[in-house]
Amino acid sequence: MQKLTKVDRQILGVLQSDATISTADLAEQVHMSQSPCWRRVNRLQDSGVIRGQVALLDRQRLGMEVVVFATVNLTQAGRTNLLAFEADIVHHPEVLECYTMTGIWDYVLKIVTRDVRHYEDFVRNTLNTMETIRELHSHMAVTEIKNTTALPIYTQLKESQLE
Repeated sequence: MQKLTKVDRQILGVLQSDATISTADLAEQVHMSQSPCWRRVNRLQDSGVIRGQVALLDRQRLGMEVVVFATVNLTQAGRTNLLAFEADIVHHPEVLECYTMTGIWDYVLKIVTRDVRHYEDFVRNTLNTMETIRELHSHMAVTEIKNTTALPIYTQLKESQLE
């Protein structure tokens, strides 16, 4: 695990808000000169702390109105069934996130579709055709209160990660 300085955390905080910021502007915001700032960003990229830079799209402006959290139980326990489900589910672009779960559900999926009809089509013609799925429950999101990609770097890093 890489040690992060206060300046590293400041850089990460700024980049989580705007990854398109110029190195000169970033350096100014974290109160350092441009070359050392650029080297720190490169080190954070090379170490894998910064995985990539992407454009965050507005799903509603693109007409993708429905967000569903679907809970899934598989037909059988066991590594083979788990691996088969996971290998299949990653190929569906409607599934934005997939997590294994503790408790009564094997997985939870975050699914985005244009509208309810497209979600129904996705369930009927995709998820219900997967032999690994025994049970699926849909939980439709009504109001989005918070949606962020920013990690809580100021509150959740371990002391051993800090320099």
